[in-house]
Amino acid sequence: MAERGLQTPQMSVEEFERIAAFAAKETDDAVRLEFINGRIGVKRVADGDHNTIVTWLLRRCMQYRPDLDLYQGQGLRVEKYRDGRARPDAVLVPEEHFAGHGEWADPSGVLLVLEVTSYDSDTDRRDRQEKPVAYGAAGIPFYLLVDRDACAVKLYSDPDPGVGYGNCRTAPFGVALLIPEPLGIELDTEKLKQYVD
Repeated sequence: MAERGLQTPQMSVEEFERIAAFAAKETDDAVRLEFINGRIGVKRVADGDHNTIVTWLLRRCMQYRPDLDLYQGQGLRVEKYRDGRARPDAVLVPEEHFAGHGEWADPSGVLLVLEVTSYDSDTDRRDRQEKPVAYGAAGIPFYLLVDRDACAVKLYSDPDPGVGYGNCRTAPFGVALLIPEPLGIELDTEKLKQYVD
């Protein structure tokens, strides 16, 4: 943790936002950038299985909580003290929560963020190490990680600004996972076995 705090940012958050906007425009959104721990990162464009997992969660949310919206591609301002910018695979919020927000929204009011691991060299550092810290520090109640390498779903809860999350439960694909209140969504993860390479 101390080593991470000593890193010098590569650029200002304003510079990052200009670069991210240019990359999205010039590549028709084929390149997605994030800014975590003062470092720019490239987020891999999703494959069909990846997108199907996001749709799977959307259906579960609609079934249990039709009063909520699941946004894909919404950028969030994370890491209050480091001016981070993340673009989760999906963000669960109250209905119409992001109406009127810009590309990088404040994370207050976000109930859950979803990340689905990609098959790239950055996934371990980005999805398993940095993002739990960033999302927990931002006060987001739940971080749901669908880890295709481990064939498991991890639910991070009890956000703690100093460490990220105080609790993490893991369920192998095929085992039901309950996202507790205030969400109260039960996930039957059996189907996720079909979406791993």
